[in-house]
Amino acid sequence: MGSARAASHWRLRTVPTDLARHYREQNWWDDASLGDLVAAGLGRNGTVPFRVRSQVRPWDGSFADIDRAARALAAHLRGRGVGAGDVVLFQLPNWVEAGITFWAAAYLGAVVVPVVHFYGAKEVDYIVSVTDPAVVITADRFGQSDFLETYRHVLTRHGSPPWLVVNSTGAALPAAASEFAAALDDAPIDAPARVDPDAPAIVAFTSGTTRDPKGVIHSHRTIGCETRQLDLLFPNIPPPAITGAPVGHFIGMVNAFLVPLMRDMPVSLVDVWDPGRILKLMLDEQLGMAGGATYFLTSLLDHPDFTDAHLALMPFSGLGGSTVPIAVTERAARMGIKPYRSYGSTEHPSITGSFLDEPEAKRCRTDGHVLPGVEIRLTEEGEIESRGPDCCLGYTDAALTAAAFDSDGWYRTGDVGVLDADGYLTITDRLSDIIIRGGENISAQEVEELLLGLDSVAEVSVVGIPDDRYGERAAAVIRVRPGQSNPTLDDVRAHLAASGLAKQKWPESVHEVADFPRTPSGKVQKFRLRQQLAEGAG
Repeated sequence: MGSARAASHWRLRTVPTDLARHYREQNWWDDASLGDLVAAGLGRNGTVPFRVRSQVRPWDGSFADIDRAARALAAHLRGRGVGAGDVVLFQLPNWVEAGITFWAAAYLGAVVVPVVHFYGAKEVDYIVSVTDPAVVITADRFGQSDFLETYRHVLTRHGSPPWLVVNSTGAALPAAASEFAAALDDAPIDAPARVDPDAPAIVAFTSGTTRDPKGVIHSHRTIGCETRQLDLLFPNIPPPAITGAPVGHFIGMVNAFLVPLMRDMPVSLVDVWDPGRILKLMLDEQLGMAGGATYFLTSLLDHPDFTDAHLALMPFSGLGGSTVPIAVTERAARMGIKPYRSYGSTEHPSITGSFLDEPEAKRCRTDGHVLPGVEIRLTEEGEIESRGPDCCLGYTDAALTAAAFDSDGWYRTGDVGVLDADGYLTITDRLSDIIIRGGENISAQEVEELLLGLDSVAEVSVVGIPDDRYGERAAAVIRVRPGQSNPTLDDVRAHLAASGLAKQKWPESVHEVADFPRTPSGKVQKFRLRQQLAEGAG
């Protein structure tokens, strides 16, 4: 199956005709492609700085420099047969090459598939299998991840597409790979390709309740709308912010490579979130920290090097992407940081949010009100259903699309919430069995199935428990076989490492139980487990 034909097998949902017309009439949708958005933004903001602060691949330049490189890479890829509708998959840290790749793919009208840099062979193999990329772009290695070793085997199993490598170490490349730098020598293309704005533009993979990552598909229209939503939500207040969220994540990618194009907004990427180094960078370059998952804020506030000088560079903090404890928002407010919360997902990224001029109690204690064009409703069980112009087209797995959307375009979020009298939403629980640690979704089912491979484990439940830094962390609750000992945390981690599971998904504590709290039908009551662990009774 050629990659340009992959989308025909995804069986995406159709937005109801009246709803689509409404979105166009209200200008929440327009006819611009992702390439059009990029060309306009890079052209308008050519002198704006783009910087990467990295011990491995630091870089200083401007949007104009990136634009020339992206257009050259687009020309090179076009010469290798990559065009509109083809898939460009990249797995890169927060380096300049990630921006060049993203914008080049947009110019081609290609479908961009970012892969978070810490995904291992298991996740990568699945993602390649369902997207059928026309070209793959990776680092050689980063931290503990050896991308040359991973992709050498994965790509051989999936047709051996062209593979470009950002060679940070000068390593000898596999025969199937070529140097990324050499692909920037072509004459730049003049203009973005013309594409159908309703066609897929981005496939973002996120872990959910299934074993494999979910491929969430956004069109040119939905991603354009989402970019404008985030631009509206983001306060236009200096100083410029540091971007630490991985660009392989949907929200990190949009915040790094699209939102800055809407205004004169410098980009400062870091590839490793080291709070001590971040604090030094803030003072050295007068940069702020605008928010993200709870951990990005708390890791700085809790660091011994944090001072009033840093506080002065943090006038606000937008929090979302993981559980946001009220204690964190109220602490920030007491310190003089104006917090605001927002709620969404990769599928429907901007559902609710608050603005800085709204009451502090609403900003600190709720997840905000619906954003322009968005509608929400609560089922009898309290589950939130949403629809809006930034909601995705569905999944690479047609069965997931059918299960998540109804014929009127309503998306079943899997989250439970309550609305107050003023229309502000507060998330209270999740129906879906995922743990959100520092913005990263962890499938409890995936980890549980792997832990059942330990000889001593008779039954296991993986649940999220509150964490002031990450929002949540994963805990493995185990019932052992008769005569066996409970595995230690080191045992669990060694087993998961051998399975190839990304380290970020490993449990951070292990608890033994004689039996689990259960429903009359025998199903484990995970809400009771979470409550027991949170109360210290696990």
